[in-house]
Amino acid sequence: MLQKALVLFLVLASIAGFTGCGSTSSHYVYATIPVANQIVAYREDPNSGVLTQISGSPYSVGQGAISMVLHPSGKFLYVANPGIGGTAENDISLFTIASNGTLTEGTTRTSVAPNASQPQLLVMDPNGSFLYVMNTGSNNISVFSIDSGSGALSQVAGSPIGIGAPPLNMLLAPSGNFLYVSLASQPNGLIASYSVTAGQVALVGTASTAGINPYGLAINGDGTYLYAANSTSNSIAVFTVDSSGLLTQVQGSPINDGYTDPVAMMFDPSGKYLYVANQVSNNVAAYSISSTGLPDALTTSTTTNAFSTESSPRFLVADPTGKYLLVGNQGASAGIQVFGVSNGSLSALSTYNVGNTPSSIVVRQ
Repeated sequence: MLQKALVLFLVLASIAGFTGCGSTSSHYVYATIPVANQIVAYREDPNSGVLTQISGSPYSVGQGAISMVLHPSGKFLYVANPGIGGTAENDISLFTIASNGTLTEGTTRTSVAPNASQPQLLVMDPNGSFLYVMNTGSNNISVFSIDSGSGALSQVAGSPIGIGAPPLNMLLAPSGNFLYVSLASQPNGLIASYSVTAGQVALVGTASTAGINPYGLAINGDGTYLYAANSTSNSIAVFTVDSSGLLTQVQGSPINDGYTDPVAMMFDPSGKYLYVANQVSNNVAAYSISSTGLPDALTTSTTTNAFSTESSPRFLVADPTGKYLLVGNQGASAGIQVFGVSNGSLSALSTYNVGNTPSSIVVRQ
């Protein structure tokens, strides 16, 4: 079983909305398999959600490959390789993506050492200019600039940035101007807010989640509300976001999730629906959002505001057409589960076994 700090690897590419039109162009789905040091690649039929493994897959990558992020151009894929089995690799792979979805790794990987270790999560700004790396071995964030032509990484001045406590997750605001990092502090978890200017990161402030271990993070489309899933206390904290990036918990927050071990969250692009993966309860809870920002349970689900999944759902990703939700399951049936989406409701379509526990998924249009 992977650490919970490795749960939150959602990277969404070119999401048009959950009611997208039909398309004749294939999409490509990539999943990291840390134990095998591999990336599994699929072609996705955008009109049925069916996945077909592409030629050359799986691809070898660095030790313990754990998290991926896709460049907005669709040309580059970055993978964090922390190491595995006592071997510390501590670097980032760069793959170029061909028009048919095949991958080719560059000859040189970019190290986060010597001032950082255990890169666990990658996020990228909306313009594809900067890459942010959450390092759990050194409790800091590395920042790299991205060459627009080659995709090559260069560490920016002042990087890495110390964060003072073990990080659980991080999330960029839709504007790219603020970076939020959830921290495993006591007695309650914290979310640190950072301003971001041309890759330079500065602390704005912190806010308590009034719960324990805030692994899941999500923010609505216009960046006005931020949500944190407190995994150990089974609750969802809701914050307003002001113009400086500071967070204020709304009245009535946190709410009871109603299920056990909420570990990952995501919004649909319209901001109307919030999905929460509950690892121990083996389901995805679905909510609409009230005018106050508080989640309201949907009533169209298979159980009370939730849809059953395979065992141990740990991360969620939206398909570019908006018609499908992909769930990464880390239980005995480790694989990718595809759901159809309609007005917030989910219908299970198929499950694809990837052989070992997946840790992240990205989808390229």
